[in-house]
Amino acid sequence: MKLTEVDATNLSSKTGQGEDGPEGGANPPQSATLGAAGWLRWVWRQLTSMRVAILLLLLLAVAALPGSLFPQRPQDPARVDDYVSAYPGLTPWLERLGFFDVYGSPWFAAVYLLLFTSLIGCIVPRVRAHWRALRAQPPRVPRSFQRFPVREDRTVSEPRPAVEGAVMAALKGRYRAAVTPEGITAERGYLRESGNVVFHLSLIGVLLSLAAGQLYSYRGQFIVVEGESFANSVLDYDTFEPGTFFDPDSLEPFTFTLEDFESEFTVDALARDFAATVRVREPDGSTRREVIKVNDPMDAGGANLYLMGNGFAPRITVRDGAGQVAFSGPVPFLPEDSVYTSRGVVKVPDVSVGEQLGLTGAFLPTAVMAPDGSGVYSGHPQPNAPLMALTLWAGDLGLDSGVPQNVYVLDTDGMRQVYEEAEDGSAGSVEGGQQPVTLFLSPGESVELPEGLGTVTFDSLPRFVGLDLRYDPSLPYLLVSAVAAMLGLFASLFVPRRRLWVKLVDSPGGGTVVSGAALARGDDPGLAKDLARVLRSAGSTAEPPADPRRGPTTEAHDGDEATTGPTTTAPADTGPATKGH
Repeated sequence: MKLTEVDATNLSSKTGQGEDGPEGGANPPQSATLGAAGWLRWVWRQLTSMRVAILLLLLLAVAALPGSLFPQRPQDPARVDDYVSAYPGLTPWLERLGFFDVYGSPWFAAVYLLLFTSLIGCIVPRVRAHWRALRAQPPRVPRSFQRFPVREDRTVSEPRPAVEGAVMAALKGRYRAAVTPEGITAERGYLRESGNVVFHLSLIGVLLSLAAGQLYSYRGQFIVVEGESFANSVLDYDTFEPGTFFDPDSLEPFTFTLEDFESEFTVDALARDFAATVRVREPDGSTRREVIKVNDPMDAGGANLYLMGNGFAPRITVRDGAGQVAFSGPVPFLPEDSVYTSRGVVKVPDVSVGEQLGLTGAFLPTAVMAPDGSGVYSGHPQPNAPLMALTLWAGDLGLDSGVPQNVYVLDTDGMRQVYEEAEDGSAGSVEGGQQPVTLFLSPGESVELPEGLGTVTFDSLPRFVGLDLRYDPSLPYLLVSAVAAMLGLFASLFVPRRRLWVKLVDSPGGGTVVSGAALARGDDPGLAKDLARVLRSAGSTAEPPADPRRGPTTEAHDGDEATTGPTTTAPADTGPATKGH
C-alpha cells in the first residue's frame, strides 16, 4: 500500500519529526531554506547553550596560560627586555601573537566577549523561568506513591482536619506548601536554583568589573631616593599604564618627599619590616606625614600607593678630563638576591673633553672576601661594609640615535672597554699585559680614571624605594561580585531540593490514614528522615482494630497478665501421669 502525501504529512506531525529532525528543530534546517535570519538564530542558540559556555570558560583559562609563562610588558617591562635579548629568534613571533601582553591582546578580548555574551544569553532565560517557578504553586500530588523510593504510611487517631493543620504547621518555615483536593503538596530548595542564578549573574558582574577596570583605571610605577620629591603627574612616572578612558587632568595634584626609609633584617638576612616615611603636601598647601609599609598602602587622592621594592642608590660624582663635573646624582642599583647584591649602570654623556663614559658593575652592602680569595660577595643586606665595583667603558652611548634605552642596561655597541696595565704583567691580563679597568670604591672614596678620562667619587649611600600607585574604581564591585559568586555556588551545591506530598484519608475504624512520599534532586540522605518528621507531626498512631479471626480476650485483673484467646491449663509435667496418694 502506498503512502499518500497527506498520510506522510500526518505521520510526520504525529511523530514530531519534520525536515528539521526530532522536536522540529534539534538539527539546523538545510541551508537552502535556512536564510540569513535562520542562521543567526541557530548561531545564537549554539552560543547561548550551556555546553558552549563551559567550553568558552575552559578556553579562557587556556588563553590565560601564556600570561603566566611569559613576562608581561605592562607588569614588568625590564623582564620582557631581558627575554627579548635572550631569545632574539623567538621574540618576533611572540610579539605578533601578543604573548607579552596577553590580557590586552585582541584574541583574548574575543574569547572574553564571547564568554560574556554566552553567559548573558544563558542566564536571562533562566532568571525568567526561575521567577515563574517562585510564583507558581508547588507541583500537584501524584496519583500513586508506589513508584517513589521514599514513602511511608501510618494511621493516626486524630480526625482529618486536625491532621491537616498539624502537617501544615510542620511544613511551615521549611517548605512552600499548599492544600489541594488531592492532598498536601510542598516543595523546598528554591534557594538552590537562586544560588545558581546568583552565581552566573555574579560572573557577569566580575566580567563587567574587569572591563570597567580596564577602561577607567590607571597604574604607575616610579622610584624615589631619600631626600628627593615626587609630583603626581604622568611625566614623573617611570612607567604609566592608563585605561582607555583615562583623563590626565583627573590625577590628584599632590607631591611628597621621601624623608627616610628603614629596613629590618634578622642575623640570617631574613626580612622583618620595611617602612618608608614620606611628607605629603596637599593642593591646599597643608602637609602630613605618612608611613608606607608592605601591604599597608597610603591613600593618595582616591588611589592607593604601595611599597613594592627598595634598594641602594649610591650618590656618584664623575668629573671629565678637564675637571668639569659631567655627572652627579644618585644611581639606583637594583637588588638581585636576598643579600642585596645589586647591579647598576652610570651613563655620563655630558663630557666637555674626550669620549662619553659608561660605568657598569655591582654594589655589595656588606662586602666579604671569599675564603679562597677568589673575590668578594655580599654577606648581609644591611650596609655594614659597602663596596662598589665598576668597569669602565668609553665611546658613544648611543643616546642621540632616537631609540629609547633601558636606563639599567649599557649599550656597548659604539663603545670600547677601557684597559690598563696589569700589575704583574700576566695575572688577569688579556693581551700585551692589559686587563679591564675595575674600580673599587667605598663611601667617601675617589679614584682617578686611566687615559686622563677624569675621576669618579662615591659621595654617599642613600636608599631608594619603588612605589606603585594604582587607581581602580571597579575593585569594590569586583569584590562584591566575587563574594556573591561564592555564596551562590555554595547554595547551589549544598542546599537540598526536595518535594513532598501527603494524602489524608478517613479511616473506616476512626482516625486518619496518612500517606506520604518525597522526592529529591540527586542523592539526599536526609530525605527519609524529613518525611518521617512530617508524618510524626500528624499525631499519635492509632491502635489497630480487633481481628475477628482471633479468640476472645480475657480481661486482665490487677497483677495478672492479659492473655489473648482461649486459655488452657498445661500440666505440670509432660510425662505419664502418676496417681497421687
